[in-house]
Amino acid sequence: MEKIKIIITGSNGLLGQKLVQLFVANDFEVFAFSKGQNRNTFIDGYEYYNVNITSFERVTKLIHKLRPHFIINAAAMTNVDICEFRKRECEEINFRAVENMIEACHRHKVHLIQISTDFVFDGEKGFYTEDDKPNPVNNYGLSKYKAEKALKRSKIEHTILRTILVFGLVDNANKSNVVLWVKDSLEKKTKIKVVTDQYRMPTLSDDLADACLLAVQQKATGIYHISTNELMSIHEIALHIADTFKLDKELIIPITTPELRQKATRPVKTGFKIDKAIEELGFIDASFKERLQVFSLQL
Repeated sequence: MEKIKIIITGSNGLLGQKLVQLFVANDFEVFAFSKGQNRNTFIDGYEYYNVNITSFERVTKLIHKLRPHFIINAAAMTNVDICEFRKRECEEINFRAVENMIEACHRHKVHLIQISTDFVFDGEKGFYTEDDKPNPVNNYGLSKYKAEKALKRSKIEHTILRTILVFGLVDNANKSNVVLWVKDSLEKKTKIKVVTDQYRMPTLSDDLADACLLAVQQKATGIYHISTNELMSIHEIALHIADTFKLDKELIIPITTPELRQKATRPVKTGFKIDKAIEELGFIDASFKERLQVFSLQL
C-alpha cells in the first residue's frame, strides 16, 4: 500500500521539527523543506530539501516532482516587530509563498494545511471562535490573514489551524519561546519585564503537531482554533512558569504595554474557543499548567 506523502515546510523550526518526527513515526513519506542545514538530525526516514519557500519556481518544481498528498505550511516570518519594518519580506514569506503553493496544489490536487495565528484578530473581545471576523492590528497579522483569504478564495482542499504563543523544546532549536525565555532568565537570576495587560492561551508545540496529524488523518477542511483552554495575562503565564520550575517570582517585574514600547501594536486579548477542534478533530482539552508539566518532562 502506497504511503501518504507529505511536505512539511519550515521543517527547521520548533513546530516543523515536531511535525517531521511525528509524521515519520506515523509511517508517512515525509519531505522536509527549510533553509540551510537540516536541524532535524536525530531521526531518519525522510528526505530533506534546502529550499526557501519564497523561491517560487523551485517550490513549484518540487511539488510537481514529489506529488504529495498534503502540504503542511509551517514556514513563516513570525517576529512581530521585525514584520513591521520589513513588510515586503513579511509579505513574500507569509502571503505570496502561500499563493504560490495554492497554485501548485490546485494543479496537483494537494491538500494544504496552513498554520495561522491569533494575531489575525484585533484583541477587542477575546475568546474568538472560527466564525469571528478577523481585523489584524499589525503587519504580521495582516500577512497571515491575507494568506487565509487566498485559501478561502481557492478551490483546493485546505485546512487553517490558528494557534497562539507556541512553546516547546527540540534538540536543535534556533529560536527561543516564551517558556524557555522566562525559565532561562530566572535560572540566571535575571530580572524580566512582563506585560500584565496582554492576554493569551499558549500552545504546546506537540499539541499543535498532533492537531496537524488529526487534520490529515480526517482530511478535515476549514478553520480550527488550537491552543490550551485558559486565558491569562502574559504576566500570569510567567508566574506559572516560575512556579512549575520553582524559580524566583520576585524577578518578574510587572509592566504595562505602553511602558514596554513594543514597535508593533499587539492585540490586547486574544484567546480561542477550541470546542470545534475538540469535537471534530478530537483535539486535547488541556490547561496551560497541565501542558507545562508535559513540557517539563521533556527537559
